[in-house]
Amino acid sequence: MRAAVYTGNSKLDVRDVPVPEIGPNEVLVEVACCAICGTDVHAVMYDVAPPGTVLGHEYSGKVVKVGSDITGWQVGDRVVGGGGNPPPGKGKGWDLDPRYNYRLHGFDPDRMRAYAEYVIMEEWEPIPIPDGVSYESAALCEPAAVAVHAVRLSQLRLGDTVTVIGAGPIGLFTIQAARAAGATSILVSEPSATRRAAAEALDADIVIDPTQEDPVKAAEDMTGGAGVHVVFDCAGIKGTLDQAANMVRPRGQVVLIAVPWEPLPLEPADWMARHINIQTIFGHEPADWHTVLKLMQTRKILVEPMLRESDFVPLEDIQSAFESLYTPGDQLQLVVRP
Repeated sequence: MRAAVYTGNSKLDVRDVPVPEIGPNEVLVEVACCAICGTDVHAVMYDVAPPGTVLGHEYSGKVVKVGSDITGWQVGDRVVGGGGNPPPGKGKGWDLDPRYNYRLHGFDPDRMRAYAEYVIMEEWEPIPIPDGVSYESAALCEPAAVAVHAVRLSQLRLGDTVTVIGAGPIGLFTIQAARAAGATSILVSEPSATRRAAAEALDADIVIDPTQEDPVKAAEDMTGGAGVHVVFDCAGIKGTLDQAANMVRPRGQVVLIAVPWEPLPLEPADWMARHINIQTIFGHEPADWHTVLKLMQTRKILVEPMLRESDFVPLEDIQSAFESLYTPGDQLQLVVRP
């Protein structure tokens, strides 16, 4: 089978590798779609992924082989690449290690993931794709689950005002999750015209270009000077976290969703007297995946405004696709079709 193997020095090599052999409690999944995640881009860009790694954790596919002890899956089942309830001692590193460090522990060189034609999963790992949800939409269940997780952990209440900084994939999902949770006014700050258009298509109330307008003033204007209740920082670049802290109202909340890989400047003297709460979130829980699929099935989370035909790339073009994402531009979401 073909797989994109990370070889170090920010290079991915698409090569032939053996189709992995499944154990008695594993299933073999033929990958239909694997979305390119920003954390994978940063792992390659900053050369932190171990050489020999096959990345790709946002995927959907079809079960093509089941282990001898498998009872819950059949050949032909459509599945999402995650979301299952882990048994004791299994699961995500951040749930198992109290000193988990994503930079140091986030990439497993011994696990072949889904920038490949086939991937192995343990029986408990995948969840079924419901009727009415396409492979393309299901492949984005994982980033949507991050957004749902962030909204659930926030202080957002019915009728609250919200700012979303950054309208990349997770920002666009956060708009929809916040709306589903009861936000009545949503401001989006995004420099890319293409991403701003997607935010407008997803019913954001006010969408601004932060290179042309002051986001803090926009938040004040939307709320009569009070500031918004909750800000979700989905950009995590220089200045955005401090900007978020400046636009939230007294005792409001800033939620950092993005994974910043470089130091972020803060000037707390400007906003600390407002007693704001800064909340970090990371990853998701199994319930978030199920919520996302239900919201997709009922059309409360839409993927179509985020995907154009040009956003689908063959596995052989994965290196150029990654490089195009090193500097955020007009891309919405790139998806590999192995």
